[in-house]
Amino acid sequence: MLQVIEIFASLQGESSYAGRPCVFIRLSGCNLRCNYCDTSYAFEGGEWLSVEQILSEVEKHNIPLVEVTGGEPLCQKESIQLMQALVDNGYQVLLETNGSLSIAEVPAGVVRIIDYKLKGSGEGGSFAEANYQLLREGDEIKFVISDREDYLEAKQWVEARGREGLNLLFSPVSERLQPELLASWILEDALAVRFQIQLHKVLGIS
Repeated sequence: MLQVIEIFASLQGESSYAGRPCVFIRLSGCNLRCNYCDTSYAFEGGEWLSVEQILSEVEKHNIPLVEVTGGEPLCQKESIQLMQALVDNGYQVLLETNGSLSIAEVPAGVVRIIDYKLKGSGEGGSFAEANYQLLREGDEIKFVISDREDYLEAKQWVEARGREGLNLLFSPVSERLQPELLASWILEDALAVRFQIQLHKVLGIS
């Protein structure tokens, strides 16, 4: 059984999958408290559902792309079983995780999108370094950037640790850093990253 906040269909708002229709499974619970979090309602509560019940709800949307998110989905050990079941049922599966918990048991075939916490989040230093060696081609690292200091920290990480096949995403914190400013920094440094904004917020959808 898993504690589920919501299951809904929307356009994928972030990552290299942005713009695609996607079913989101938002699980309850999180071990971090980022100061810009926009899903604090997922910290606790929700409905207890079996993997079979969740699959039944996902199937209703007839969308092949599914993201398991939170909160922090890896706080619930049964999320591994859920992701395996989704893969076994032919879905393309994304996991959004804060990177502080091990991704070692995440099933093959799941794209891991790690939200690397910079100092401006209030949770800097929470990345579990063992996860770096576990990253596979096609996985993604997302840097949510609050200010110039965050940008320089993320830039240093990319230049020192970026590698072939790893998608690197830079995103401004909404209402804290102007997107145009972040874009200008990336261009000035000719940084090999993907700039993104939260498409779902631009469109005013979930």
